[in-house]
Amino acid sequence: MRQERIDASQLELNEKVVSIKRVTKVVKGGRNMRFTALVVVGDGNGHVGAGLGKATEIPEAIRKGKEDAAKNLINVALDENGSITYDFIGKFGGASVLLKKAPEGTGVIAGGPARAVIEMAGIKNIRTKSLGSNNKQNVVLATIDGLRQIKTPEAVAKLRGKSVEEIIG
Repeated sequence: MRQERIDASQLELNEKVVSIKRVTKVVKGGRNMRFTALVVVGDGNGHVGAGLGKATEIPEAIRKGKEDAAKNLINVALDENGSITYDFIGKFGGASVLLKKAPEGTGVIAGGPARAVIEMAGIKNIRTKSLGSNNKQNVVLATIDGLRQIKTPEAVAKLRGKSVEEIIG
């Protein structure tokens, strides 16, 4: 399934910095210090993206991460409760994130990196569990992978050639 591009210029994006790391490259003249910023952006209405920015100064790294995240926006299928439409496991590298549909009033039950993605996407009720690696970058990308693959009941019905009532039951 091909993902259509979302125009970030029309959305009011909020940003959340998940992690800032100091990275070092050892060269002939000594050490080169740089900063890497993992940034999640979203409009709180079903659009979310993550990006990585690298620079010699922290604010510049965050700005680059925000630009990268805005290029990689995805659309999230939400139900009437502000939750996802069904349970799913997103995977990236060694990290897996279990995303569980939740009824109204549950709130967001998620750990640090996954919580940043969920909140930026505007999901109100969800339970998540991080499985495998707890590398922040891989957990963020696994969460986004899971949210990207979730379809609406209408899309599933169209794929199977059935009505929405037959799919939902």
